[in-house]
Amino acid sequence: MTLTELRYIVTLAQERHFGRAAERCFVSQPTLSVAVKKLEDELGVALFERSKSTVQVTPLGERIVAQAGRVLEQANTIRELASEGKDQLSSPLRIGAIYTIGPYLFPHLIPALAEQAPQMPLYIEESLTGELRRRLRSGELDVIVVALPFNEPDVLTRSLYEEPFKVLLPAGHQWLSHTEIDKEWLLEERLLLLGEGHCFRDQILEACPAINSQLSHPDNPLVAEGGSLETIRHMVASGLGITILPQSAMGTDHYGNGLLESRPFRDPAPSRTVAIAWRASFPRPKAIDALIRAINQCQMSNMQAA
Repeated sequence: MTLTELRYIVTLAQERHFGRAAERCFVSQPTLSVAVKKLEDELGVALFERSKSTVQVTPLGERIVAQAGRVLEQANTIRELASEGKDQLSSPLRIGAIYTIGPYLFPHLIPALAEQAPQMPLYIEESLTGELRRRLRSGELDVIVVALPFNEPDVLTRSLYEEPFKVLLPAGHQWLSHTEIDKEWLLEERLLLLGEGHCFRDQILEACPAINSQLSHPDNPLVAEGGSLETIRHMVASGLGITILPQSAMGTDHYGNGLLESRPFRDPAPSRTVAIAWRASFPRPKAIDALIRAINQCQMSNMQAA
């Protein structure tokens, strides 16, 4: 067996489709299919159940694919260890961030990190916490930016900054006469939230437990969902409700004529801790240090601007 064959079966298990798996592996579908069958013949077991419409992983295949993922991660570590004696800031750094952080951090982080490490190529992506966790474990990402808590074996985390949540209101809203918002008031208004799967949604519900009672009634007009913070912000600007956003995503200056305004919560105000996470085996600590300095620089600039 080869590392390439192991990469094929891991990708196929993730995609459950030969065409999509082949596309991700940058090979033709017949090439991937033949390689997977060759590995199955070598092992003497079926890793996948095939039909015209779906590909399912067999129970034994699940265990073998999991082990293959660990082997690929270790192989990647070997490559990184081999380059340890080289300039740690010359190899690409692959960074992932959750959807509610990436769009507001990356535009400032990219130039800041270019100052810290001008020779280091940077690859960025955004996704949900669960997908970033998987890609970090598999070695597809080097470091991820998430909200705590984040617990994963053999993964290190470092807190970066605390970010308060604020209430975003449309122009003319009655609450604008107040300097602070009580969390209990949220039950009186149509609240726009992200859909399930977003950790920011979970953080809001944890900070404001009373909202859960509204979510238990699917037809309740007081709660609506949006696919992204940008969509929700536009909905608020259109007068369709109010929302809670992290401070970095308020974006009230993007709208003319005061269409949007924000108010802080009354103490104890909800907030989130933003952190980075990376594998303990990642052999480029200088790259992590450069990233931390760049993010701290972004935060200092944001504080001065505020």
